[in-house]
This record gives sequence, structure tokens and C-alpha cells, in this order.
Amino acid sequence: NLIVAAVALIALVFGAMEVHQRLTHVYEYDARVTSDMITVSSRVAGWITELPATEGQTMAKGEVIAQIDNRLAQLRLQALEADRARLAAERDRLMAQRQMTEDMVAAKSQTRGSALDATSANRASLRAEVGLARRELERASALFQRRVVSSSAVDRARSNLQRLEGELQRAEAQIGEARGNLNEAKVENAQLGVIDGEIAMLDAQAISLETQIAQQRIDIEDRAIRTPIDVVVNRLFVEAGEYVSEGQRIALIHDPNHLWIEANIKETSVRQLKPGQPVAITVDAYPDHTFKGTVERIGHSTTANFALLPTPNPSGNFTKITQRIPVRVTIDDPPVQLSPGMMVEVNIDVRE
Repeated sequence: NLIVAAVALIALVFGAMEVHQRLTHVYEYDARVTSDMITVSSRVAGWITELPATEGQTMAKGEVIAQIDNRLAQLRLQALEADRARLAAERDRLMAQRQMTEDMVAAKSQTRGSALDATSANRASLRAEVGLARRELERASALFQRRVVSSSAVDRARSNLQRLEGELQRAEAQIGEARGNLNEAKVENAQLGVIDGEIAMLDAQAISLETQIAQQRIDIEDRAIRTPIDVVVNRLFVEAGEYVSEGQRIALIHDPNHLWIEANIKETSVRQLKPGQPVAITVDAYPDHTFKGTVERIGHSTTANFALLPTPNPSGNFTKITQRIPVRVTIDDPPVQLSPGMMVEVNIDVRE
């Protein structure tokens, strides 16, 4: 009798504990470790020359997963850089030519301007001398009329006037020539505008060339397919020596530091859940460890809505099936490395 009573007591205790557990916790045994799976694709086409990554390898951010042949891309970059050097040399030559033209025009303008000033001053002086010589001729002619001077004095005065008038005409011609030379220097100054136009055209070509060089460098960088973050390589879809097309997938990777639990909870239990509730997690691969977690997010649609094959009911026969809602559970500082796809059991405390 005592044994029967003890067994009944134990059964009663365990039954009470089970009832309490069901009332205060939501349990799900079919949950999985999940992570964002990143498909790494090729942005360019070409032959894979190197494949440093291996499946299961942990790689740091920026490490090369696969290297696509970049020899032609490097040669195109060198050709573009040579064109850039040629444009720079041509621009330096035009700048030197502009400076030389500017100095030459400035020197010519100064010299010819000074010559014009000197010729103008000489013309003014000759005009005064011509006026004086004309008055001297008039005076000599008047004195000759009164027989005061001889005809030779009149001839000398006329000859002097004619000489000065000739010199004045030559001075006028020299002024015209000096003005022409000065205008010629100004026309040569217009060549600076032509040179400036050529320099501006080279600058525009240089900007276009810099854009092409930047694009070519991006093309070269794209041929080294690198990890965007610290990752684990789950699977490789190519081998060294294969030809890949633009957009073709190269590898499947995931972030080992960003894992969570995806638990599909029965819709009849979801009303008890809310974000922030503590979760006890047991991983099948580590049965001796109990992990701690927290309810992060509760889905707003059942898993049936995400099924590839819908379940219509054309016949009208209906069997009610309890649906499941996806619930995301974060893992708080797991002591061991978990992998996506591992089976886990979650026990959510709904008292909080």
C-alpha cells in the first residue's frame, strides 16, 4: 500500500508540474537555427583563375572568395592611364605656348605702342615746323614784293616748307604703319583665346577619361569577388577554371554572428506570446547545454501562406488543421558555435 501511495504521489506531483508547465510555458520541439543566407554573384563575366574559398571556411570581411581573370581589364586601365598622361603633357605644352604668346604679345604691344607715341610726337613737332615755315614763306614773299629781300630768300623759304611738308607726310605714314603694327599685336593677342579653347577641350576630355578610368577600376575590383562581412562559406557553386556569366551565383554564405531561432508556434498558443519573453533553448547537437533566448518578433501570417503549393479546397470537403505562426527568437550569447538548420527545442515562459 505504501508503494502504491508513493507511486500515486509521484504521479500526482509530475502531473501537477506538467499542468503548471503547460499553463505557464509554450513548448515547440520542431524549431530550427536560422540565418540570412547571402548569395554571392558575379557582376562581370570571365574565367575563374583562383578560388581561395572552401566550403565551411570562416572568412573575414574583404577576403577574396573567387578571382575572375582581369588581364584584359588591367591592359585597358593601362591604356586609359597612358591617354591621361598624354592629355596632361598636351595641356602642359599648350600652357607653355600660351605663356610664351602672352609674353610676346605684351612685349610687341609695348614696343609698338612706344613707337606710335614717338611717331605721334614727331608728327606734332613737324606740324609746328610746317606752320612756322609757311609763315616764313609768306613773310619772305611780302618782303620780296617790297624789294627788301632777294628772290633767293623766297626760294629758300619755299624749299624749307616743301622739305618739312614731305617729312610730315612721312610721319603720317609712319603713324599709320605704327597703328597697323599695334593692331597686329592685338590680333595676335586673340590667339590666347584660341589656346584657351584648346585647353578647355583637353580639360573636358580629361574629365571624361577620369570617369572611364574610375569605371575600369571598378570593373577590376568586381573581378575579385570578396566577402561583404565576416562570413562562413556554406556552399560553392563553381570551380577554378570555369567561365561564369554576369549575375551567375558563386557561393552561398551566412554571418555566423547573426543567428536566430525560427519556431512555428500553433495559432492556439500565439495569443500568449509577446516580444521580450524569455526562452529556454535546447539544441539537438548539444543536449547538455541549455541556451537562453528572447522572443523578438511574432509573425502576422501563417506558414501556409508562404507554401509553394497552395492547398485549395475545390471539392467543398473541409478538414480543419491548426495553423502555425512563425516566431523569431534571439539567442543570447551562445557558448558554442551554432549552424543554420540545426534542430532545436524552445520553451517560452509566457508569465512575463
